[in-house]
Amino acid sequence: MHYESTRGGLKSIESAEAIKKGLASDGGLFVPKERVEMTLDDINKMVDMTYQDRAIYILKKYLTDYTDEEIADCVYSAYTAQKFESESIAPVHRLNENVHILELWHGPTCAFKDMALQILPHFLVKAVRKTGETSEIVILVATSGDTGKAALEGFKDVEGTKIIVFFPNEGVSEVQKYQMITQEGKNVYSIAVEGNFDDAQNGVKAIFTDSDLAQKLESSNYKFSSANSINWGRLVPQIIYYFSAYADMVKNEEIKSGEKINFVVPTGNFGNILAAYYAKEMGLPINKLICASNDNNVLTDFIETGVYDRNRDFKKTISPSMDILISSNLERLLYEVCDHDSSTINKWMEELKVDGKYSIDATSRKKIASVFWAGYSNENETMKTIEAIFKEYNYVIDTHTAVAVDVYDKYVISTGDITKTVIVSTASPFKFNESVAKSIFGSDCIKGKSEFMLLDVLADKCGINIPEGLKNLDKKPIKHNTLCDKADMINIVKDVLKL
Repeated sequence: MHYESTRGGLKSIESAEAIKKGLASDGGLFVPKERVEMTLDDINKMVDMTYQDRAIYILKKYLTDYTDEEIADCVYSAYTAQKFESESIAPVHRLNENVHILELWHGPTCAFKDMALQILPHFLVKAVRKTGETSEIVILVATSGDTGKAALEGFKDVEGTKIIVFFPNEGVSEVQKYQMITQEGKNVYSIAVEGNFDDAQNGVKAIFTDSDLAQKLESSNYKFSSANSINWGRLVPQIIYYFSAYADMVKNEEIKSGEKINFVVPTGNFGNILAAYYAKEMGLPINKLICASNDNNVLTDFIETGVYDRNRDFKKTISPSMDILISSNLERLLYEVCDHDSSTINKWMEELKVDGKYSIDATSRKKIASVFWAGYSNENETMKTIEAIFKEYNYVIDTHTAVAVDVYDKYVISTGDITKTVIVSTASPFKFNESVAKSIFGSDCIKGKSEFMLLDVLADKCGINIPEGLKNLDKKPIKHNTLCDKADMINIVKDVLKL
């Protein structure tokens, strides 16, 4: 299997090189050159496998320059019952006959990013060795909350690496912020940015493509890579849990082998739902991929109209990990639907850069509409959904999962489709406990209480356990307190690396 850049500048590189680079030097994203196919027999073989064995089975098809032993070592190092507090790693919870919840938040940082960021450091360390790289790898990350902590946790004290995470100072929850600023590790740096997630993401992309900085890096024996989902090594592990969820549903006799199901994915940067698209393209029996957005509904508008327009007000919401107006991974989908035509991608991305919008052709729009349906949920609807799910099922969901549930309800009303559906649950309700507690128990419940006090309130009132990764966060010493303007991000990197 070889990889190429969506912008056309790099062709036919192996997976280890793509993972090591993260972002292509032409600013594009790496995608597989060939299509991977999975038959129903392949899927049936997974039914009685563990999550780890399912992961190995799929990864071997994409990481063909890694040996079987290397892949197995990565998988068994990343996905342990101790780290994920669950033998099944990504359990499927039955809500009712038609709706199931794929719980992706049992990892050390209580968010779905752990599913990829516990394994990416192992991929990267092996990639460095395999490519004969002698430079120290510097991981740059922009985060809307969850990626940052998961990346810091995954890369802490990993030999031969440094990791610098940028997060919007006012754009994450207190729990998320404390997870990052209390992070331990001799090679980790967590930086708050005055601005929103798009500012942080644009800053990181600019740092990656700065030619003067690239020269200084080379002379100082450093190389940049990324732990955002722009890195193929971040995205490919996400394909696994879609196959795993399907195999579990067959195993539990919720569906028959070959029966099509829907997935609903709350998404901002489009990586999570893109992994589902790749799973469908490989042969997983998916009927529809339902893209769920919050009030920053740029993706909803795009899927409905074919016009991507980020020229709109940025809204801070109670589902902050989705507060994004520039969805980087959408570029990969566009590259796939326009048959790997990099000239078209370059045209659209230049229009986005200059005008803040672009419009895709009718053929590409039709291809996207055949797979995706999109909707969004406002804050009031999100909170009412959290309350309704708790009252009806005694099940607690976070603000991002609630967006997905509400959008799914709108999908059913709009289409009448009652195909069995899996809601992708991306975070523990404890990470956004203030909004969750207020939704279920009202404003008086949270009055005068910090997010850290509300961890106990939510646990007591709902009868659920606080995850280990969130206990006593506010009592940990603060290790990182740098705040920078978005224009100074490059100088922060220079300071960290002493360039």
